[in-house]
Amino acid sequence: MVKNFAVIGCGRFGRAVATTLYKLGHDVLAIDKDEEVIQNIADDVTRAVTAIPDESALRDLGVADCDIVIVSMGSDVESSVITTLIVKELKVPYVICKAGSEIQEKILYKIGADRVISPERDSGVKLAKNLVSENILDKIDLDPDYTLFEILTPAKWVGKSLIELDIRKKYHLNIVAIKKLKKFMITPNPEEKLEENYTILLVGSNKSIRQFEQKIKEEII
Repeated sequence: MVKNFAVIGCGRFGRAVATTLYKLGHDVLAIDKDEEVIQNIADDVTRAVTAIPDESALRDLGVADCDIVIVSMGSDVESSVITTLIVKELKVPYVICKAGSEIQEKILYKIGADRVISPERDSGVKLAKNLVSENILDKIDLDPDYTLFEILTPAKWVGKSLIELDIRKKYHLNIVAIKKLKKFMITPNPEEKLEENYTILLVGSNKSIRQFEQKIKEEII
């Protein structure tokens, strides 16, 4: 499924995210205040625009219609915080920010960022590939055979309980926790009805995860 992304701030990290998403077949709007930066990325994204990311500009550019926005302005703390606030006010479903320090990371989470990336531990290419694994947000390799991973609630799971979904039997995956309204349920109620944008933490074999990802891509979940 093609998604709409906006990348605000197209330095090295932002460029890596934007160009990788575009290569993977998604619609990417790249925004940067530096015209030269935009000229250099224009051929590698769907649309590239030179703009100062204030509320009026972002609204006019259609950022509110994006599925995911990446704010990649880590070195400019003030601009990063203000831009994140604006994007959240535009009701974008999922906002990812780049942080240049641990303090900035805490601030960005406090003001509503759904995920904060540190370039020291996350590469732009890795982030882009995780994002387009449909609902998969992040993965952590536990050993060569097993992986812990996060997903947003798949569309066809919304409104269904864990009992109805029977994830362990159907997908050979185990639910570790569910994040609801920024609170983790370590032992979720099996009768809990899943809602859109819940974060679900699962663990399973790499083979089971690959099969799960393929089913998402085929939209048969």
